[in-house]
Amino acid sequence: MNEILSIKGKFDHISNRSRPGSPKLPNGAKVSSKKLQKLIYDLQRMEQYWKKHKEIPGMLISVFYIKIAAKSNRISGFFSKSKASNEKIVGAKFGPDNKGKDRHIITYNVNAEDVQDSIKHASNAINILENQFGNEIDYKTFNDDKTINKLDFNSFDISRTMFKKIIVDAWFVEKFDIDESTVSGSDYRIVTFYNTGREIKHVLKNIGININNDQMLDEQTVRLSENDLKLLDERAPYLTAMSADDLSKYTSADFGIKDSFQNKTVPAPTTEPVVGVIDTPFDTNVYFSDWVDYEDRIDPNIPRETSDGNHGTCVDSIIVDGPSLNPELDDGCGRFRIKHFGVALSSSRTSSFTLIKKIESIIRENQDIKVWNISLGSETEVNKNFISAEGAALDKLQVEYNVIFVVSATNKRADESENKRIGAPADSINSIVVGAVDKDNNVPSYSRKGGVLSFFIKPDISCFGGDTNGYMKVVDSYGQIDDRGTSFSAAWITRKLAYLIEVIGLSREVAKALIIDSAYGWGVLPKNHNYIGNGIVPRNIKDILETQNDEIRFVIQGISDKWNTYNYNLPIPTDKDNKYPFFARATMCYFSKCTRAQGVDYTNTELDLYLGRIKDNGNVDSINENHQSDLTDTHISEEDARNNFRKWDTVKHINQTVKASARPKKVYKNPMWGINVKSKDRLGHNNRKNIPFGIVVTLKEMNGENRIDDFIQRLNLRGWIVSKIDVQERINVYNQAEQDIEWE
Repeated sequence: MNEILSIKGKFDHISNRSRPGSPKLPNGAKVSSKKLQKLIYDLQRMEQYWKKHKEIPGMLISVFYIKIAAKSNRISGFFSKSKASNEKIVGAKFGPDNKGKDRHIITYNVNAEDVQDSIKHASNAINILENQFGNEIDYKTFNDDKTINKLDFNSFDISRTMFKKIIVDAWFVEKFDIDESTVSGSDYRIVTFYNTGREIKHVLKNIGININNDQMLDEQTVRLSENDLKLLDERAPYLTAMSADDLSKYTSADFGIKDSFQNKTVPAPTTEPVVGVIDTPFDTNVYFSDWVDYEDRIDPNIPRETSDGNHGTCVDSIIVDGPSLNPELDDGCGRFRIKHFGVALSSSRTSSFTLIKKIESIIRENQDIKVWNISLGSETEVNKNFISAEGAALDKLQVEYNVIFVVSATNKRADESENKRIGAPADSINSIVVGAVDKDNNVPSYSRKGGVLSFFIKPDISCFGGDTNGYMKVVDSYGQIDDRGTSFSAAWITRKLAYLIEVIGLSREVAKALIIDSAYGWGVLPKNHNYIGNGIVPRNIKDILETQNDEIRFVIQGISDKWNTYNYNLPIPTDKDNKYPFFARATMCYFSKCTRAQGVDYTNTELDLYLGRIKDNGNVDSINENHQSDLTDTHISEEDARNNFRKWDTVKHINQTVKASARPKKVYKNPMWGINVKSKDRLGHNNRKNIPFGIVVTLKEMNGENRIDDFIQRLNLRGWIVSKIDVQERINVYNQAEQDIEWE
């Protein structure tokens, strides 16, 4: 077996020197004066609507696009008075078009001048179409610069650039309208409002709703009562971007587990790593209680039942002593200490608002803990158009405090729908969300269906969680029992992640990439990925930290600081014919700032991975034939980019298919391979700066030869710092670092 290599080298950074070309209509497109007139009518109707609603300083107008729109396809002529239209976006969601396919509905916060200016430009564009093109222009004529440049735009009181922008906008936009949301309910709800440029407390006061700071989750999200919700629906339904029930039941599924009580003992803890657990209460009477530092954060006035501590105690039993309870599942990671925070009861509903506040304070007060387990899952399904408040809170905390959450993918009861979607916070994008498989690696009976915001893969990965054909042994308040669920599969992944970060010393980005890469392997995305994610993680940590003799695996860290972060100095070994005899795959992970109010356009930053030979034109010939950043290639649709290249996802996996008939690849003039990480900033707020990423690369020799020594030698000659991830050596370093030093 080969050990994984950690390599360190310099990444360079360059800004994007290219500038957007002249607006173009896609093939087959044509725009008529009739279409422009309809859009003008929509805007005039919006003017009249907002003259009746003076609660906010501007206007909230939703643009209904004809498809899922890339940033480059969104309006740039309409609403562009004073600053770019894209900077005025305050929300986005998916809605069906007239054929039932998803399309963007994007809400803009604009003012009267924006609307009047847009009407003026559209009217002038109509004059050009009527006078020069017989009321309609097709893509061939429009994209012919010679034809367009002959026009005297001054006589039509519009610039050539604005004319082209308005025409392209008109093709991609179906209509302008008000997108109202109903929020009434019989209980408290958490409501997120569009950013209107005015403090939400003042806006709500104008419609008769008074709130205090204790009701605010963030600047745009508020907890409202039933009466306040009715007022909001009656007077200003257009203010609501999204809403969700505040009271949720966070439970494990009721599986009818059986008792198999046994007395057990465990050695006293010493210097083992500490993992954070946020769950139901912990029963301090269990045999491993010395390993758990417990804090109760639940209101003491809430009535409790003995069973309220079962779930949290069971999760802890796996993290502390899972291999002793289940020898056949021994992962080689040893034992872990736990700092456990009880925040919810299984027997009663919990306020999502209160839960989020508790989690925020726990992470803020315990910044020494880097790996956190949350196996609380809401029974309520996540929304298709926005991330839950709980999931968004976890994503924000991971960016702010350099921590990572392992989250269970939630369970369904036996009497629930076969296709029930996952519940909060399993829609957290930055977290590792864990599904389960049974002993035969099949989807268990309690699994809920993942997939978040139409294309994010959740759960991320899966491992054994038990089912009726083979339970898992855990410990609750009554002793050792047999149980099953994603909470227990998440506990096993928590152990592996904590081992990689705390003992081996890897960054969270690299550790997450290693876990996901180990599940994916050389295969393709599983057909049942909505239930098991990218694949099943190997049980033993050695299978993650070692490779076969014919494989070379190395990890590399970097920081994205500009549009292109790159290194063109990877000396991949060649064979006797001076060709590359390798299949390649790579997994990259990073943690993105996110904006919940943006709805389906949730992640602020896109990092796109390119790995491969360096072509004679200087570009990386990426192993997955990704051409998104090739400026001469414009045929990749936004929908295809998201589905095929995981655009806007914080996990990128690219790979070549291992085939017996494959032949070694030729060497270009530049004999090196390169890594490119291209960044995109969705909102234009410099979110692409200083983003750490971790990449795991695996090379598989086509003829079964072990070429790792050759690779190490080449790396050293090219100035790379190379070290083997020797597990025993890393354990020794960890143990020495944790020893108490007595000063004389």
